[in-house]
Amino acid sequence: MTFCRAVASYGGPVQSPDGGRGSGTAGQQGPQQHPVAAGQHVNGCQPHQLLQPPVHSYMPHLQRHPGSLVPNIAVGQGRRGVSIVLGIPTVKRDKQSYLVNTLSSLLYSLSLSESQDLIIVVFVAETDTAYVNSVAESISKNFPKEVQSGLLEVVSPSQYYYPNFSSLQETFGDSKDRIKWRTKQNLDFSFLMLYSQDKGSYYVQLEDDIVAREGYYDSMKAFSIQEESKPWLYLEFSQLGFIGKMFRTRDLPMIAEFFLMFHKDKPIDWLLDHILWVKACNPEKDAKHCDQQKALLKQRYKPSLFQHVGLHSSLPGKLQHLKDKDFWKQTLYHAHNNPAAELSSSLKHYQEHSLERAYKGEDFFWALTPVQGDYVLLRFPEPIHISRYLFRSGNIETSGDKLYNTTVEVLPGNATTQHNLVTDSEMERGFIAIGEFESGVAEGSVKEELQPVAAFRLVVHSDSDVWAVLSEIHIEVGALPST
Repeated sequence: MTFCRAVASYGGPVQSPDGGRGSGTAGQQGPQQHPVAAGQHVNGCQPHQLLQPPVHSYMPHLQRHPGSLVPNIAVGQGRRGVSIVLGIPTVKRDKQSYLVNTLSSLLYSLSLSESQDLIIVVFVAETDTAYVNSVAESISKNFPKEVQSGLLEVVSPSQYYYPNFSSLQETFGDSKDRIKWRTKQNLDFSFLMLYSQDKGSYYVQLEDDIVAREGYYDSMKAFSIQEESKPWLYLEFSQLGFIGKMFRTRDLPMIAEFFLMFHKDKPIDWLLDHILWVKACNPEKDAKHCDQQKALLKQRYKPSLFQHVGLHSSLPGKLQHLKDKDFWKQTLYHAHNNPAAELSSSLKHYQEHSLERAYKGEDFFWALTPVQGDYVLLRFPEPIHISRYLFRSGNIETSGDKLYNTTVEVLPGNATTQHNLVTDSEMERGFIAIGEFESGVAEGSVKEELQPVAAFRLVVHSDSDVWAVLSEIHIEVGALPST
């Protein structure tokens, strides 16, 4: 009986199943044979391609469902070709969800060019379609511009992706719940990495309960360029667990496959350390030498760019008091030299965070939950010429406390005399809407026909579910036009 075997030509690489080119060992000596052309029959046998281990080898249950590795894209425009991809896995939490605040922190103060060179992928690691849709709707509602532009994507796995977690072997003294949690985390991170591998140059692993340092994008990109020539496996932008680890996207297939290969055996941070050991350590050397070699494959950036803020872990019943000591205290407001004005508001401020202090650049204005009809009024002693205005709500730590459905209005100086201005919440005649808050920010210029300006007013048009922060007020005075 003749047995057929896969045959590769010594004269060239093996063609991989997907049409790519495999690699042989250059200069390797072997038995003298006549070169065999690709696809040529040998001893009457049709050669087969060398098989590469697929994901199904590590997750055999996937073989029963052909579409089990196809992601469900709930929100997305298919953006590609960016510098940095941020991956955020999120799960249903028993206590509190931090996701919207995390996204607000990441989006806060991004410039237009930065937002065009970035993708944030939210991986909803659940198979409950109703829950996935609720997360997608919440993100679309809170960040409509970012969703429309392709900056934000929301994906989830198919209902067949996860295995039966009840049959997992107990190891390292962990409880069954913890073993299921850590195993699922390995699968979640792997899925997210594989989904993101062709979207950009670098991939950064985050969590759904963090706050970002202002300017994090520019810091990460500059550091990655600075370290590009070094043989690192990852860069670290936080010292906490997996938060803020940056990988080259070309390394993601190898990393994800390693995680999948051992997803049932160890937690993900241990597996990542094992990759470093395999790549760097000599078994004939001691542990100190191994640590020195592993250190060459990871570069640490300081200060930390991400801080963990969640108290309730995604592992039910676990409280986390993790804080990164290298994460500096951030400025929660931006100061400007604003023109003199008489200030009033129907909003009640919290503690010392008053409107007056925010206008002077000494603090941020933090108000209790706004309702329809609430207002903020800035009245100038004399009408003045305003070139531009900026009102920013929310800040890097309370990024969800924004003004929603709120307009910016001006009172032209020739519309009424200043003593006729009233400071209650009634809609006085003479005010003209010139802008509104979008994603927490209102900015623009004042048309010449409305100059000079006697007053600015912010008006809330619907009840809010959250408190409101004004972290930046900038009224830029322009020169009066020559007559």
